[in-house]
Amino acid sequence: MSTIIYPSPIFGPVHSRRLGVSLGINLLPADGKVCSFDCIYCECGFNGDHHPKKPLPTREEVAEGLEMKLRQMVADGQLPDVLTFAGNGEPTCHPQFAEIIDDTIRLRNQYCPKAKVSVLSNATMIHRQSVHDALMRVDNNILKLDTVDPIYINKVDRPSGAYDVSAIIERMKAFGGHIIIQTMFMRGTANALPLQGESEGGSISVDNTGEAYVSPWLEAVKAIAPQQVMIYTIDRETPTIGLLKATHEQLDAIRDRVTDLGIPCSASY
Repeated sequence: MSTIIYPSPIFGPVHSRRLGVSLGINLLPADGKVCSFDCIYCECGFNGDHHPKKPLPTREEVAEGLEMKLRQMVADGQLPDVLTFAGNGEPTCHPQFAEIIDDTIRLRNQYCPKAKVSVLSNATMIHRQSVHDALMRVDNNILKLDTVDPIYINKVDRPSGAYDVSAIIERMKAFGGHIIIQTMFMRGTANALPLQGESEGGSISVDNTGEAYVSPWLEAVKAIAPQQVMIYTIDRETPTIGLLKATHEQLDAIRDRVTDLGIPCSASY
C-alpha cells in the first residue's frame, strides 16, 4: 500500500485526467492529511495514518508560493490550464479559504488569465456562507457526490462528522447550476468495521455501478442541474485492498444516461 502526500502550499504542475495541465494548491500541511472524509479509496491514505505536525499554510504563504511558481512558469513559457485546489485533504476546511480564493483569482488574472481556477471539494463545508460565496467566484466548483445512499457514504466516504446527504443536495442546488458534480464509481470489496455487538466486521461490497445506486444518483443530479458531471474510477493505489476499477463499459453507460438528461458528462478511466 503506497500513498501520496503532496507538498504545500504549491505542487506540480501535474497532468490531470479531467482538467489538463494543473498547478496544485494544497491548503493542508505538507507532512500529513486533514480531511472531513476518510475515503477508503483516497490516494493520500487514511487520516489516522498521516497526522500532521506542521500547521496549515497561511494565506500569505499560499499567495507568495503561488506567485513565485507562476512567475517561473511564465518565464519558462509553460502556463497552466488550471489552478487546482486539491492536495492532502479538504481545502475548504482552511479558515482563510475565501480570502485565499480572492488572492488566487488576482494572481491568475495577472499571470495566466486564460487559466481556470478549480476547487475539488467533498462539499462538507458548503453550508458556510463564506465557502459558498467563494465557490461561486471560481471557474470550476467541483463537488463530490459518490452516491445518495447514506449507508454507502458511511462505509466508503466515511465522514468525520454528521453528514446528511439530502441537506448536501439541497445546498448543491443553491449554486444555481454553478457546480460540477464529481463521482467515483468502483467495484470490489472492502473490510468493514464491526457493527455494535459484533466481534468482526467482515467484507462488504463497494460496487456503486448497479441500478440501485445509479438510478437515485441520476435523480439527484437532475435535481441539482449542474453545468457538468465528471465520473471517474480508481487510478492510483488505494489504502484499502480489494477495490476494483469500474469498467469502461460501465462508465460509458452511466455517462450516456447523464447526457440523456441534457447535462454534459465526461468519463475518466
